[in-house]
Amino acid sequence: MDDSAIERVLAAVKFDAQGLVPAIAQAHDGGEVLMMAWMNRDSLIETLKSGRVVYWSRSRQALWRKGDTSGHEQHLRELRIDCDGDTLLAIVDQTGAACHTGARTCFFRKADVAGLAEAETFRPCGHDHA
Repeated sequence: MDDSAIERVLAAVKFDAQGLVPAIAQAHDGGEVLMMAWMNRDSLIETLKSGRVVYWSRSRQALWRKGDTSGHEQHLRELRIDCDGDTLLAIVDQTGAACHTGARTCFFRKADVAGLAEAETFRPCGHDHA
């Protein structure tokens, strides 16, 4: 993506007071929601330029290139911006687990009448998402 296209994307994004925007990662190969993390301007630019998903680590106060330490990389297939411009959806090819716990998705728990339970394994819808 060239610089002028990146600037048009950035103009559509509403970063919060800390300069961050939530980014949801969704699996391209079936639509599963994998994780939520934060992006800042620099991480979004790097993601759009490189095609490799880069987040902002609030705890480390540094760019976080998904998979640099774990090998569980995310490669951007498509970036969507919600209607208000305040949330991003990164549709990705995920290598390995998305969650730091080793789970495919960070959303493996659910609230139920007993409190917290393990969520049912994700089942792709069966449609071709290629």
